[in-house]
Amino acid sequence: MERSEASSEGSELSGGLIQSVGRCRFAAFLAVALAGFLAGCGSLPIIVPDMELHSHGPVQLEGAFGRLAPEKSKAILDRLKSGEQTSIFERHLAFEEAIVGSPLVVGNEVVLLQDGPATFQAMFTAIRNAKDHVNVETYTIDEDEVGNRFADALIEKQAQDVQVNFIYDSVGSIKTSKEFFRRLTDSGIKVLQYNPINPLTVKKGWDVNQRDHRKLLIVDGRTAFLGGVNISSVYSGGSFAQRSTTRPEAKAPWRDTHLQVDGPVVGEFQKLFLATWEKQKGEPMAPRNYLPQIASKGKQVVRAIGSSSDEPYTLMYATLISAIGSAATSVYLTNAYFVPDPQLLAALKDAAQRGVKVKIILPSYTDFWLVLYAGRSHYEELLSAGVKIYERRDTLLHAKTAVIDGVWSTIGSTNLDWRSFLHNDEVNAVILGQEFGTQMQAMFEQDLATSDPITPEQWEQRSIGARLKELAARLWQRGL
Repeated sequence: MERSEASSEGSELSGGLIQSVGRCRFAAFLAVALAGFLAGCGSLPIIVPDMELHSHGPVQLEGAFGRLAPEKSKAILDRLKSGEQTSIFERHLAFEEAIVGSPLVVGNEVVLLQDGPATFQAMFTAIRNAKDHVNVETYTIDEDEVGNRFADALIEKQAQDVQVNFIYDSVGSIKTSKEFFRRLTDSGIKVLQYNPINPLTVKKGWDVNQRDHRKLLIVDGRTAFLGGVNISSVYSGGSFAQRSTTRPEAKAPWRDTHLQVDGPVVGEFQKLFLATWEKQKGEPMAPRNYLPQIASKGKQVVRAIGSSSDEPYTLMYATLISAIGSAATSVYLTNAYFVPDPQLLAALKDAAQRGVKVKIILPSYTDFWLVLYAGRSHYEELLSAGVKIYERRDTLLHAKTAVIDGVWSTIGSTNLDWRSFLHNDEVNAVILGQEFGTQMQAMFEQDLATSDPITPEQWEQRSIGARLKELAARLWQRGL
């Protein structure tokens, strides 16, 4: 879950280590964490990096009108290859297709959105131009300046007979008042609360531990937005300035990444939204053209990945482990909440030990200390294997991105922790190709320039207090 929605005041046992953002948030965290321990920690699938590929023939792509002919797929893929990267690209393509799930879809345009201001501007433009429907699925919508702007924009579209369907998570939006959502429903917007905390209000089996962590906006079934940005004013400032006067109390801004996608793959994201609405037993949606025929918009190959604890196969986890396992030159990860399981740790160490440049950018401070120190408890092991670790300064890092070998990229809501892989509904896009990979690497380098390296020598000198915090956090890592 988003840790801002789960932080708390410290107890005597924690020695005041947890920074307070409200007792109700800590109560929500305790309820979710306790449910996780009572229900059992679950298990992640075993992913063998050199697994036998399911597809022994040429890679097949899908486009605006379904599966492409083999020769058409080959022609498109040949255009995406570039010089020395050709064999690396083909390897990632083959492994990506080997992971059973949603299709690889060609003909998409993707726009990289860095931070809240760029993301919100693009979202509001798309909402303003909506003609048929707007579907929103979010972990958090805060009752603040940005949240109220979204509410106003959605109410305005509903008044124009553009149907708005809205899913929000009951834990992620726990501070948002009933009156806020009542204003939406009174306007005709269909509002669905995901897994209500109150068991008396659920429409399906009560499972407070399973959360909807997605951040997904779909307009007219043709444009999708996804990534790490919630609907909140904490994202109002840009993250590459020292301080932002547009942020409340001039606090350091949140650093995040989002993606705008136009093209046939939007239909796959729409199917994820519709499936969640159905599983949560939302009231019947008004008839609209939710799955229109979409013509090609660009040349990007994109895969929509929706993970859910309802599914027996954790697709995003399998995809990431496979991509790291097949890395030949570089693995660059940027993530807000890093609490790796043994298999992810092994994949990262193995990659570094076979000569792959493995670099990870993590927060230098966070909104939830347990996660920060649980992640740091693995630094020594990773550093000794040759993994390079950096901590982003002057901002609260909240992005969840990766670029591998410059040709395999992902942006989404999935953190590198047990909760994202086992308990949350998440959504990511995987983009294959060097053109977008180059943009991702440039963004990574920009973050790297404002990050501090963690060296083995420096880490060995950390205080006894820091080590005790790591030890305490490590005990909770599977429930975080």
